Amino acid sequence: MKKNKKNIQALLGAALLLVLVTGCASCDVSGGEDKAPENPASLAIMTWNMQALFDGTDDGTEYDEYRESAGWTKEKYKGRLNIIAAAIGGLERKPDIIAMQEIESPMVANDLAAALSRHGYGWTYFANIPGMALGVGLLSRFPFTETRSHSVYIDGEIAPRPMLEAKIITPNSKADKADSEGADNSLLLFVCHWKSKLGGDDATESARRASARIILRRLRELAETEPDLPVVIMGDLNENHDDFYRRGGKVISALMPDDPRAAEIAETQKDFIVLAKNKPPAARYFPSGVITLYSPWFAELRNGNNDSSGSYYYKNAWETIDHFLLSPRFFDGSGWEFENARIVNFPPFTSAKGTPIAYNPRTGSGLSDHLPLLLILKKGVRSGE
Repeated sequence: MKKNKKNIQALLGAALLLVLVTGCASCDVSGGEDKAPENPASLAIMTWNMQALFDGTDDGTEYDEYRESAGWTKEKYKGRLNIIAAAIGGLERKPDIIAMQEIESPMVANDLAAALSRHGYGWTYFANIPGMALGVGLLSRFPFTETRSHSVYIDGEIAPRPMLEAKIITPNSKADKADSEGADNSLLLFVCHWKSKLGGDDATESARRASARIILRRLRELAETEPDLPVVIMGDLNENHDDFYRRGGKVISALMPDDPRAAEIAETQKDFIVLAKNKPPAARYFPSGVITLYSPWFAELRNGNNDSSGSYYYKNAWETIDHFLLSPRFFDGSGWEFENARIVNFPPFTSAKGTPIAYNPRTGSGLSDHLPLLLILKKGVRSGE
């Protein structure tokens, strides 16, 4: 699954990094040489599970290997933060938004923004469930206009991580400001880290379907209140885009393909999202009105016609558990439009074999056991322009 490094880094230049965040910590840390463009013609979004990025303070909720008693220190934390910042800062075109999963605290979001201060990440956000080890975070070169956090309950129990919802407004790309007044440049982002499969695929599926239920509810609400708002769902969903096939076509999962076999066994769309490979996304085999989103894993993120690509490498096989899911508004020729998506699968993010280099807290080597994904958006032409 080797890619041309130059081509990918060029695409990174158009990247808007998006990261999972929940909570209500926001601070202005802008400044430096590489500020956000006033009239961007393209954006790139990055989503990245950073693999247990703990700060250097013991709170009692850390994983064992990240406690002071195990040798974890503020110096090791700062060293890891600098390695991550160097990897992101080494991209040819810096991302505009960075979405992060598996970060411990608002301190981590703020410290990473500070380590990347020359690139102008002036807004940060973090959220978690109190008492849980890790949360999600967001760095942005553009302001948040609305943020909220969604807790997920399964059988009366709260899931260890919330889902972040954030509306971001970007400047208009038109040179003539008078002509562009009234044009809406907002994006709505959901940053997610759904329940893992630890304990078994089927046994944990209800938790992921509970998360999908929240997404569906919000999308239906937005269809009534803001039908023109483009929406991106992203993050580590802990479910492959083709899980339905991997599990023999017999299980209703949180992500269902637009397939006649899937439509045959699926009940009313209460807690699963239909994924389409067509643009704009629309279901062919499910009833009309079913919420359908586009997944780049069907085309742009694949390695040719085989399955040798993914964002996570487990038991000598690639998995596609990190996602961008896009609403139809990215394919209507106006506002922000889908252009491409890429896996960041080159050094220092990968080994010589092309697989992720997991971070080792004992040696301080590696970055993460997940590879980042990049979504590239371009400016469409509105009718009448």
